[in-house]
Amino acid sequence: MAATKARSVLITGANRGLGLEMVKQMMEAPQPVRQLFACCRDPEGPKAENLRNLAKKHPKIISVIRLDATDPCSIKESAQRVGSLLGKEGLNMLVNNAGVLPHGTIQSTSSEDMQSAFNTNVMGPMNITKAFLPYLRTAAKASGKPGMSCSQAAVINISTVLASMASVGETYSFFPAFAYRISKAGLNMLTMCAVEEFRKDGILFVNLHPGWVRTDMGGEGGEIDAPESVEGLLRVMESLSEKQNGAFMDHKGKVLPW
Repeated sequence: MAATKARSVLITGANRGLGLEMVKQMMEAPQPVRQLFACCRDPEGPKAENLRNLAKKHPKIISVIRLDATDPCSIKESAQRVGSLLGKEGLNMLVNNAGVLPHGTIQSTSSEDMQSAFNTNVMGPMNITKAFLPYLRTAAKASGKPGMSCSQAAVINISTVLASMASVGETYSFFPAFAYRISKAGLNMLTMCAVEEFRKDGILFVNLHPGWVRTDMGGEGGEIDAPESVEGLLRVMESLSEKQNGAFMDHKGKVLPW
């Protein structure tokens, strides 16, 4: 079972798919995190039932937080809520996992599809990172250690190999996902800009591709199940250091082409 040494973790889109599986595996680890903020758009809705059940089993660790990645007010409120629950050691790891996957080619993609993809997959992580930046800075300072790691202060952006410009020729014909590709390529650039802007703060930024996973988003044709993907992702997260700051990797630790 993969684990993370981070004391406090926040995961967006935690009510289903990869996000929910991350919460499960972090709780099943030999040394669970001390604080886990599991965020989703509608914590009281039917799609969050499994997450609520998990939180009931681990009430001292899991806090279910309302956070809509497309709503700046919701993001601000969630940051205030998390801030009131965090200790003086800050937030060790932020996982920007929430995302949308509109299907379609250039010809079939609407302006609304493209706007939705950018609002969730690019603007969301940008605004969320900005809102939680003070807590990440606090964690980086509180660690008192040199270097970077997910046990100090890190932002993990869940990206995709479909954002790789070098791989478009191999994948576009059978999985175009035009708006998704472009928005996730934007997320990759956001990560690289953050690397430069927050290097002095000691905050690690990495793009991770979870694989083609059989989830509601990935579809039934995926190559792997969520438990396998998340086990790999957590193992990679645990191994990250300043050497991987700005890296683009998959769930097996393989470096992906830009």
